[in-house]
Amino acid sequence: MPLTLRPIEEGISVLEVSRPQVRNALDWDAMEAFAAAVEEAHRDANLRVLIVTGAGDTFIAGGDLKALHNASSISDGWRLSRLMTQALQRLEMLPCPVIAAINGPARGGGGEIALACDLRVVAENADLGFVQVTLGLIPGWGGGQRLLRLVGYTRAFEWLTTGRILTAQEMLACGLANCLAPEGEAFSASVELAQRISENPFEAVKAIKRLLRAGVTLPPPAAAAHEQAEFPAMWVSETHQNAVESWFQRRAGDQSE
Repeated sequence: MPLTLRPIEEGISVLEVSRPQVRNALDWDAMEAFAAAVEEAHRDANLRVLIVTGAGDTFIAGGDLKALHNASSISDGWRLSRLMTQALQRLEMLPCPVIAAINGPARGGGGEIALACDLRVVAENADLGFVQVTLGLIPGWGGGQRLLRLVGYTRAFEWLTTGRILTAQEMLACGLANCLAPEGEAFSASVELAQRISENPFEAVKAIKRLLRAGVTLPPPAAAAHEQAEFPAMWVSETHQNAVESWFQRRAGDQSE
């Protein structure tokens, strides 16, 4: 199978691209499978965190040039861009957090997939490069706009026009990576992060994702209003009330000792 979506423990699943013979590059079938897996994740009501990764020692090398090169018409270009643009938009729209476990090189479209995730855990030997310009291309799956929002105009402009490869340490320094993991440990570190997230009340986690996504997509006043509108229902929720009662009980226990 070029791609699998499987649970690894309760509430946590992994979407893994497995085409190691081409460094996990995506051909048409793999792109279709990626889009289908994202839709399957949307249907999983128990999914609390999704981890996206590649098999072996590579994250995802983007599009499979050997498989795609003969699709050279303008309609093929539209199909290629539309298929993965929509898949990554749907990935962003998942109500649960999505973590990219970047275990090795993420190039071209692989970098675009990584940026469509909410969080990125990067192995110390991994790297990321928007190398499309070296092939006379631009990001085709929405990665240019995501990079702009994450690092600003001047950095995005430089990296997109030079095709510069960023080290894991550079990714951490500029905010593209949340944390570094030892070589070969990006996936296990991602699972640990997923576990820490899933320990918290899921309704609050989902609300946090909604309010932050609003800040990305809406003007500041509308985003602030969205955040304010999220709060009252959380305040009166049974989860919050029970958590406060537990807090009072712990404080009372501490004071009685």
